[in-house]
Amino acid sequence: MHSNESKNTILALQKEIEEYYLPKQLIDAISDIGAIPKKSEERIVGIGFLDISDYSYLAKFLSAQENQTILNGLYSAFNWVLKRHGGYLNKIEGDSLMFHYGGPIDPKTKSLSEDSEKRYVARELFYTCIEMQRVCTLFNHAKENFLLNNFDESTRTDIEMAYKLIKSMRDNDDLSSTFNALFQIRIRIGTNVGNVMIGNFGPEGAKQWDVIGHPVIEAKRMESSAPVGGLRITKGMYEILKEEGVTRIYLERFRREAGALFGSYRNITEEELFKESKVYLKDKKNATFDTYSVQVNPGLPEDIYSQMSLLLQKGEAGADRIIDMFTYYRGNRFIVNKAEKLFKSLNIHIRKSNLIRLIVPEKFKAFLMNIGGNEDIAEAKVEKNYSLYKIFEMLGNLQDKIKLNELANEELFVYKNYEEYIEKEREWIMTHFNDKIGVIKQTTYFYDVIFPLIFKNIKSSILEYQQRMDDVEEMEEL
Repeated sequence: MHSNESKNTILALQKEIEEYYLPKQLIDAISDIGAIPKKSEERIVGIGFLDISDYSYLAKFLSAQENQTILNGLYSAFNWVLKRHGGYLNKIEGDSLMFHYGGPIDPKTKSLSEDSEKRYVARELFYTCIEMQRVCTLFNHAKENFLLNNFDESTRTDIEMAYKLIKSMRDNDDLSSTFNALFQIRIRIGTNVGNVMIGNFGPEGAKQWDVIGHPVIEAKRMESSAPVGGLRITKGMYEILKEEGVTRIYLERFRREAGALFGSYRNITEEELFKESKVYLKDKKNATFDTYSVQVNPGLPEDIYSQMSLLLQKGEAGADRIIDMFTYYRGNRFIVNKAEKLFKSLNIHIRKSNLIRLIVPEKFKAFLMNIGGNEDIAEAKVEKNYSLYKIFEMLGNLQDKIKLNELANEELFVYKNYEEYIEKEREWIMTHFNDKIGVIKQTTYFYDVIFPLIFKNIKSSILEYQQRMDDVEEMEEL
């Protein structure tokens, strides 16, 4: 009798463990099928990867327990979005997660043709990623209206605990100024759609429902290069969304929302909202991917403006974070123009002529000679004719030129005989070697001298402003 009770206790515990750790979504889907799908299938699947940007920096503000509370709340919110759209949370790894649509456990794709399934998967994946970014913004500021959603009890508890912690930090008299300036949760997401193998992977006792294949690898690469607070998609996925009319609908919605905020993005074009760009992978012999980065937050320029305003009050640590923002967002004219407007309102003087002198030294030298070498006139003319964004464009053009110089394809020779083949290969290798010496020198000079000096100049202007404000405060105290 005692052994039966013990056996029942163990069975009950095993069932509790399974219910606690196994995804309910997977269990329900397999139950609907009526049997565990033992064989993997090749199917159209939409894959997404999400990563919290610079979480190691954010984690410094919190204890280990507080970090767990924040992540539990954030991931519960993301999982709620996924379930609403019918997506599947594949795995969580630290500050990253993977999710997907389609395949045998997705009930909404059962009766669809392959073409219809591809369109459905791309559309739902896209809107899920957009909503996740929106939820992150609401979560970051502990917006109460988000709690009005119909959450299950566990999700609501996790989110409320995280909200309570964030609000206590933001409202704390001793911490609020620093916390509000420096603690901003932002995520990046990358996605792709393609044919993968989906099914059970792993040894007995450690099986996992998973997807593998090149589209999964590409989706991860989209995430690693995605804009912070935004989304990067492959060209193939973009083309599906374009054909479906999703890009046009999203542009209209985005402009409307930005207009309601009186935001800079109200005039954004479709080409800026879905910005085409190439991603180069140096570790893969400069493999190139055609991609599109997607803006998500219609109030992002204004959010950055507000955060920079707070950071300007935080000494050199604040200046460093502003430089990080400029470095990252230098290709976004809306954010850079908004930041420059803030700087002008506070009389933060960026010596733009010094920036141009670094980027195009020979042209600047000729320009200076034409005006008799007068530095003041040069600064005034540059200030009038060059916005900070235009200067960042010049920097980007120089960087693109250097990237192109770095790419070199090996020549292919038709084999005729040993001596001729080796001689041609030797000539090509030596020519390539000599060319590479010049390219390495040029590349090193750009990344080790020009690029850092551009932002050191801007940082110096910020520190100059902060010193001026400190002097004013000291005078007021006398």
